[in-house]
Amino acid sequence: MTRRAVAIGVGHYLPDRIVPNAEFEKTLDTTDEWITSRSGIERRHFAAPGQTTSDLAARAAMAALKMAGLTGNDVDAIILATSTADLTFPSAATMVQHAIANTKGYAFDIQAVCAGFTFALSNANALIVSGQANRVMVIGAETFSRILDWTDRGTCVLFGDGAGAVLLEAQDGNGTTDDRGILSTDLNSDGAYRDLLYVDGGISKQTTGVLRMEGQEVFRHAVEKLAETAHTALDKVGLTADDVDWVVPHQANIRIIKSTARKLGVGMDRVIVTVQDHGNTSAASIPLAISVGVQNGQIKKGDLLVTEAIGGGLAWGAVVIRW
Repeated sequence: MTRRAVAIGVGHYLPDRIVPNAEFEKTLDTTDEWITSRSGIERRHFAAPGQTTSDLAARAAMAALKMAGLTGNDVDAIILATSTADLTFPSAATMVQHAIANTKGYAFDIQAVCAGFTFALSNANALIVSGQANRVMVIGAETFSRILDWTDRGTCVLFGDGAGAVLLEAQDGNGTTDDRGILSTDLNSDGAYRDLLYVDGGISKQTTGVLRMEGQEVFRHAVEKLAETAHTALDKVGLTADDVDWVVPHQANIRIIKSTARKLGVGMDRVIVTVQDHGNTSAASIPLAISVGVQNGQIKKGDLLVTEAIGGGLAWGAVVIRW
């Protein structure tokens, strides 16, 4: 028998405030048509004043627990992928731990920007496969609206706030690709490209900073690296794009999503797309998209999923999971 990390619950949360593209027309030299044609984004959600990343994350985690029919203390570990934690320390994950009434487990954050959820899934899988945990709550949550330059039309219109969560549980499989659970992962990073996507501040610089991005260069690297990492993850377990039921990509830009699908050889009818409604929610985008896909009846038990994401670092990766 092979120990697998199997998804048993999923959930998401979006702040109440919906911001349509037209709202940016009041303060920027832009239009709804300009934003939609270049990104596919039509609207996004912004957190309310005082609403933190851990608030969003806890709500998504509770939704995943509800689906699984479990409580907070049924979870051994909580991994929260975020670049916008509430405080410098402690981790936002410990705040989620308290919010869901988990008193027996452990919690920590992972920071790999938009690729954070794939890194978190990989770490959760390692904890489960090694026997260090039986159930792990994996969350992606962001409040990117707090780190945007509202005068930069090339970035501030692209991002949104939200959270998604997937609860993984150790189950026995047969060691084949028919098993439910995480089948393979592929993680990468290259700090030589850090200036392509970054926040120009930080704790040691004693400034908060705002997001900066070289959009065309990020686009070029994204299409190439996302297709490559997805192929690598599939190759590790002897699968191909033809075996994939759903690609669940990082929801950054519809043009990146379409170009990557084309390089993978997967039709858009097999790609979960939510970017039009949520914008780029960084580490939250993949679990948000999975949750919406399950909610809409697209993703079903037994389906083979490939998730892939790239973010600042540059950091990128993919996970193959049978739902």
